Amino acid sequence: MEITRVLDAALRKAAAVWITSPGHEPRLVHAHWRADALWIISGGTEPEVPGLTDGAEVTVTVRSPSTHSHLIDASAVAHLTEPDGETALALKTARLNTTPEWDAVYRLEFGS
Repeated sequence: MEITRVLDAALRKAAAVWITSPGHEPRLVHAHWRADALWIISGGTEPEVPGLTDGAEVTVTVRSPSTHSHLIDASAVAHLTEPDGETALALKTARLNTTPEWDAVYRLEFGS
């Protein structure tokens, strides 16, 4: 799925999304939209996402921040990565109610 205007707008506003890996139940995680990719932190003080590994194909579900109604589902590929300092700071800043610590960072890329 290409990054449509609807998907881009939904991800820019979403503080959390549901990630579903094949064979696993959806998991709500905090996310940060940056540089045309969705950044997910996992482990440590953050929820683990079962089945989220480097190269995994996942489904990202975005809900409305105001009504919690379903907005869009999109397929993405997860890439295990080490965030640069600016991205790590953005991931920490996005978590307003805690100082997150994580075991892994994934960059979820949406196909074109």
